[in-house]
Amino acid sequence: MRLKQALNAALETLTSANVPSPRLNAEILLMFVLGCDRAYLHAHSERELSSEESCRYQEALAQRSRGMPSQYITGHQEFWGMDFVVTPAALVPRPETEHLIETVLSRARSLVKAKIVDVGTGSGCIAVALAKELPQAEIHATDISSAALDIARINAARHQLENRIQFHEGDLLAGFSSTNFDFVVSNPPYVGESEEDQVQLEVRKFEPRNAVFAGPKGTEVIARLIPQAWQVLKPGGWLVMEISGTIYESVRELLRDCEEVKLINDLQGIPRVAEAKR
Repeated sequence: MRLKQALNAALETLTSANVPSPRLNAEILLMFVLGCDRAYLHAHSERELSSEESCRYQEALAQRSRGMPSQYITGHQEFWGMDFVVTPAALVPRPETEHLIETVLSRARSLVKAKIVDVGTGSGCIAVALAKELPQAEIHATDISSAALDIARINAARHQLENRIQFHEGDLLAGFSSTNFDFVVSNPPYVGESEEDQVQLEVRKFEPRNAVFAGPKGTEVIARLIPQAWQVLKPGGWLVMEISGTIYESVRELLRDCEEVKLINDLQGIPRVAEAKR
């Protein structure tokens, strides 16, 4: 089968399976199988696929049709201009989380040596991006999952930042007694179990449940994180968290006693980042 025919057939398969952005997914999976870029696909549309390539492509398409995220199939996802290894042990890094990086950088760049802890680091994308942008900063990263921490360490090493980040296994900030962090940063679980039916199938079925769902209301983990953050932040330090439009009013209420609170919208106008000053 020629490359062009394979792509057209894949488009029909993914469309029938109600996969979002079927053409994009068809191209991403074929680029993965062939180890090429998009320009190659369009320049070599008459290229014949080998039987092995066809089999691998059909297997990838079958996985995607069942709802498996393409990032878990290819094992990679771009975030903050860097390539990250991803597995089902951690959430797939998403563009919305880059707003979290931007928020921290807007305050941290003025500090000589910011001290930052990334809580629930998952793939390590937040900690690694901050380590890249803040070469003088002291950065810690925590996660309750040892499997997620393994992926985070791999990503730090891939970007030659493994000596810049200290990894800790534990629940939120358990084990930290220091009170001199400038930033506590987190993309915590913030989806309520009552919202499960509204969450994409690929997220519900394949991404780690304890990294997506916080409990019945969606604010359970954040409610535990806030008092722990106040214990380790220095006066004037900042708690910066990713949130959703569903819970932003509840988060504002949880932060009502803080000296300064700001909610930041994403590009779609949805509340995406909450920051609060100790």
